[in-house]
Amino acid sequence: MTDNTSSYGFQTVNPGEKQGRVNHVFSRVAKDYDLMNDLMSGGMHRVWKNELITMLAPRSVGPLNHLDVAGGTGDITFRILEKASSEAKGTILDISREMLEVGRERAQDNGTASKIEFIEGNAESLPFEDKTFDSYTIAFGIRNVPRIDLALKEAYRVLKPGGRFICLEFSEVTMPVLDEIYEKFSFHVIPKMGEMVMGDGEPYQYLVESIRKFPKQEVFKSMISEAGFSRASYRNLTGGIAALHSGWRT
Repeated sequence: MTDNTSSYGFQTVNPGEKQGRVNHVFSRVAKDYDLMNDLMSGGMHRVWKNELITMLAPRSVGPLNHLDVAGGTGDITFRILEKASSEAKGTILDISREMLEVGRERAQDNGTASKIEFIEGNAESLPFEDKTFDSYTIAFGIRNVPRIDLALKEAYRVLKPGGRFICLEFSEVTMPVLDEIYEKFSFHVIPKMGEMVMGDGEPYQYLVESIRKFPKQEVFKSMISEAGFSRASYRNLTGGIAALHSGWRT
């Protein structure tokens, strides 16, 4: 049974309230989303995203039909299309209209607009037929979904048999000493940096708290398996500050 509550940072709210508040956060940071990830990760998100692309190995799939969820600004999809065959195409789905607008502008600028479809939609109820996509990625987005279990089931539904699910997300730091350093950096530095750079630290306070509420690596791995995926696995990045999770559609 799906829980009828969710977390907005350290607060317990109903799923609808969380979705509205998350939407508001991303409408405020859309133009500075890459800067936001730089602040959250110390710039390491760029390296981690390259690790995601290496794990996916898009050129090995042939005429790839890829779905990038919560990928409004296009960062992941652009990287995939750069590495994939010329026949590859991408679909970017995001619940934030503002994030999608940034992605559309970037696609026009970098010449990939003809290969990408931008769709405003919800990860918990994807507007696609069953068994449509060869691969599904979600980077730094699934912790903002009110009902993660539903999003995982939808990911399984829209993937073709043999399709791959990959999630990149901030996670639990597993390296001694680094965990204490990152904890202090997260709660005492990131919100202040957000306030200095953007004039508003509240979105960053939520994002820091949301990391702590996200399921730990082993728990999330089990959730991926429960959604139907086989060979669920994960790999920690930078001592567990982030983790790459993977599963295969049978």
